[in-house]
Amino acid sequence: NYGDYEGRRSADIRRERPGWSIYRDGCPGGEAPAVVAARADRLIDRLGQLGNCIALFSHGQFACSLAARWIGLDIAQAAHLAIDTASIGILGHSHSHPETRVISTWNFAPARWVAPGQ
Repeated sequence: NYGDYEGRRSADIRRERPGWSIYRDGCPGGEAPAVVAARADRLIDRLGQLGNCIALFSHGQFACSLAARWIGLDIAQAAHLAIDTASIGILGHSHSHPETRVISTWNFAPARWVAPGQ
């Protein structure tokens, strides 16, 4: 929930609030970073009950938040992850240490598939 910042560009917000980060500062009238972190944690817990391979579709900022929480980082650290539009990120577990969560793939953008004969 972007609250008062709904529909505004980050660059415009930073002109008013130099150094602002959605992951650290949140949005007035919207979700605080701790609320987003808790939402990501609830999703991670719920997905853990469903099984192995699950596909999620998300906007970029929540995808970065989810990835940060997946590997145990504070929500503010999501600012260090950037996910490109229409790219794929895979959150998984280490092959040698299955209890360790990892970001297996990030920003993968497969070449556009073209049907044979086209």
